[in-house]
Amino acid sequence: MARISANKRGKSKLHSATIRVDLRREIGAIDKNIYGHFVEHLGRCVEEGIWVGEDSAIPNEDGIRSDVAGALRAISIPVIRWPGGCFADAYNWRDGIGPRQQRPRRVNLWWAKEEDNQFGTDEFVRFCRMTGAEPYICGNVGSGSPREMVEWLEYCNYAGDTALARQRAANGSPQPYGVKYWGVGNENWGCGGAYEASEYAREYRRYATYLRRMDPAIELVACGYTPEWNLEFLEKLGRPDLVDHLSIHHYYASGPAQGFSDEEYYNLFVKALQLEEMIEQTTGLLSFFGRGARRIKLAIDEWGAWHPQATLETHLYQESTLRDAVCAAVLLDVFNRHCNAISMTNIAQTINVLQCLIQTAGEQMWLTPTYHVYNLYQPHMQATALEAEIECASMELANDEQRRSLPLVSGSASVSPDRQRLCVTFSNLHLDDKAEVSVHFVGAGRSADAKLRVLVGERADSANGSQAPEAVRVQSQDVQYKDGVVSCVLPPHSTAALTVTTHPGL
Repeated sequence: MARISANKRGKSKLHSATIRVDLRREIGAIDKNIYGHFVEHLGRCVEEGIWVGEDSAIPNEDGIRSDVAGALRAISIPVIRWPGGCFADAYNWRDGIGPRQQRPRRVNLWWAKEEDNQFGTDEFVRFCRMTGAEPYICGNVGSGSPREMVEWLEYCNYAGDTALARQRAANGSPQPYGVKYWGVGNENWGCGGAYEASEYAREYRRYATYLRRMDPAIELVACGYTPEWNLEFLEKLGRPDLVDHLSIHHYYASGPAQGFSDEEYYNLFVKALQLEEMIEQTTGLLSFFGRGARRIKLAIDEWGAWHPQATLETHLYQESTLRDAVCAAVLLDVFNRHCNAISMTNIAQTINVLQCLIQTAGEQMWLTPTYHVYNLYQPHMQATALEAEIECASMELANDEQRRSLPLVSGSASVSPDRQRLCVTFSNLHLDDKAEVSVHFVGAGRSADAKLRVLVGERADSANGSQAPEAVRVQSQDVQYKDGVVSCVLPPHSTAALTVTTHPGL
């Protein structure tokens, strides 16, 4: 593998990479929920981003922005986590149901604002239905009780004739919502109550016992943290059959959102990729504790770039750049490669907060570069991941007095259930140089149609905005499939999706 030293910029060069995809070497099914999302009552994520109210001049459906819902539906988002985040462990679900003019106004403990509770359970489920996503509700362990959460589950899912089922019907839904995913707390080692792992294990066991009794069909997500925390939690829990998914979170930063140095550009990828080691450590634990019981899978239900400008004062708003989008693509490739262990991920957050997919300003709405990555990666959802061997140059980086090697091309591959459509996603991480990439398919037909779409922008810190909504955009490139090979040249700091449709029998 060739080595390239960082921060020696000069005349633009060309580096090369070879990707070999073997249709006979399957990894496993890619759960569509790996492409999930996260909505919290934080800044302008819900208020203005989703909820504008029925009387707003902004086009809406019963108070929910039509443009935002339509844009999310267009990329087939599979699942949305709500209401937090830290907000979840200070939230009483009863504040957000019933006539909106009667809902109480509360202090939002974590995010320096007040909460009017106009967007609650019924509005959230309606938003999910507008976008085509499954709802994933995160319950309150930090300041709530098992009874409170079980009653929330009854309100959402019970089909009988109880007071809570009648209340749901009176609020507009005679039929149960059938919410499948329930998180038992959020970051309970921190904002969710500052529990020790053993304390949280005891609380989780109480909650899970009653929740499973109320609705055995639901799937429960336990809060994870470091490898040491996860080990102690699973040991003290003693009931791995009560856990369907264990969650971890991963945020990363390197320099400012825009105007970063060369070293900061590359180190963002290094810090993001630390998640792969966390995935391997955590899935090793889950494999051990899941023996002889229901298999526990990994949910990474908060992740993304969190730049220094995203503070409490800015309501965690930051520019969402091409660098962020390429970094998201690199991690989505990681998730695809580890699809046997990962059941769900939820990028933080969907609208106007942190590494969002959509930003709004009044009536205006635009799509961030990260949105376009999710659009490019759609063919992977519910496909079968294939091993993709990548030979490429790497960048040698000095980081925290250690030298690290960063491959300059990332990628993953999959084949559709009918085995006629192949998708290979790959990124050129080099800040300045183009990448000449050859994709070799082993076991595919000799004849096929190929299509390449590439996410490009003038600079790595380019961002879309109200005045330039397409500064970062997707362009199509003409490519040919010949004898099982597709070749192309990618611009610097870009992400591409290659789809190949084979002709059966040829």
